[in-house]
Amino acid sequence: MSAIYPVILCGGSGTRLWPASRADQPKQFLKLIGETSSFQDTVLRVKDLPGRAEIVIVTGGAMASFVRDQTAQIGVEVTVLIEPEARDSAPAVAAAAAYVQSRDPEGVALMLAADHYIAEPEIFGQAAVTAAKAASQGWIVTFGVKPTGPATGFGYIRPGAALLDGSVNAVAAFVEKPDRATAERYVADGYLWNSGNFAFKAGMLLGELDAFEPSVSAAARACVAALTLEDGVARLDKAAFSGAAKISLDYAVMERTQKAAVVPAAFSWSDLGAWDAIWDAAARDEAGNAVFGDGTLIDSRNVLIRSTGPFVGVIGCEDLVVVAEPDAILVCRRDASQSVKTLVDGLKRDGRSIASGRAREGAPRRVLATTAGARVEQWTLKASETVELPIGTVQVLEGAVEGLNALAAIDAVTQVTASVATVLLVTRKL
Repeated sequence: MSAIYPVILCGGSGTRLWPASRADQPKQFLKLIGETSSFQDTVLRVKDLPGRAEIVIVTGGAMASFVRDQTAQIGVEVTVLIEPEARDSAPAVAAAAAYVQSRDPEGVALMLAADHYIAEPEIFGQAAVTAAKAASQGWIVTFGVKPTGPATGFGYIRPGAALLDGSVNAVAAFVEKPDRATAERYVADGYLWNSGNFAFKAGMLLGELDAFEPSVSAAARACVAALTLEDGVARLDKAAFSGAAKISLDYAVMERTQKAAVVPAAFSWSDLGAWDAIWDAAARDEAGNAVFGDGTLIDSRNVLIRSTGPFVGVIGCEDLVVVAEPDAILVCRRDASQSVKTLVDGLKRDGRSIASGRAREGAPRRVLATTAGARVEQWTLKASETVELPIGTVQVLEGAVEGLNALAAIDAVTQVTASVATVLLVTRKL
């Protein structure tokens, strides 16, 4: 069997897990379930896979320090490829595939999300080896999780004919997130949840991209041709990477290829997409309550408390989520967890910095003036601090920000990192 190169995609900000997850520390780097983050758990799951070769992490510049720090904490060496900008999953996966092919023309990439929860790593390992074997024979294999119920928050896969030794199936169809009645029918008919994790021979994936999205494969090869690794870290060339179409791997390849296969997986899986998923994955007491941090419940059932700040007391409540950070508190019904994104979107529209960053001593943001159409603020940033700039204009009064001119117009919310201690004058449109 070909060598297995785990490729871990480490992007996204986990908006539905606000206020714990924000752009300055997204959910994959938080200890949401146990003593390690979901990113660390993902690395540990692949560390001892049979035939495992180099572990490759694809992430943005703002998250590179988290990647290095958290892999050092668990004692695992990785290679880090830094995207110059987010262009959805296909360009990121293609760049990693081109890198793997440059290292090993027969290498199989095992592409995994950094923010998923898997309760049985040994079952995952068995499924990963099965997927890698099928991938080494030319299939592009996705992991299909056996549903535990008629979930409406996931896409589904309809398995087709058995392939090879019967351990994998052809993919008969990918289907979008269903309504409840349709989900119940899918479960009854043997459909699988689409976990969004894959195994493929690097050259095979690039060949399919050549056919379907040539700008993506061309950009990936150009990035790797210009790549320079320093201490296990390399930045993908910005000009080359920007030539790739902004598209997901599902749309670019999986829904168009004739080589799609699925390995049915029996492990317990969650994408930890919202607070109800955290409650579902957490260890709970006999009343169905889960507490992380300083909290007490009385006469309450099916409640999740998570606090990194104040003590939280809950009395006489059911089906509730309470999340307390030093600068923000969320209270919602568990079945309304998906609406947290709506709350955060509103905070962003209102120009509230707590939507994407934590209020920290030494990094204040002062409002200097407000009009009907704009608000002028002074931001003081520490060296290496990452923030999201709102739509408007930004002037660097002191210091420097990576990739930002002294005076810049911001047309879309943009994540930047201060090179040194920096003071910004931010005029945001209201």
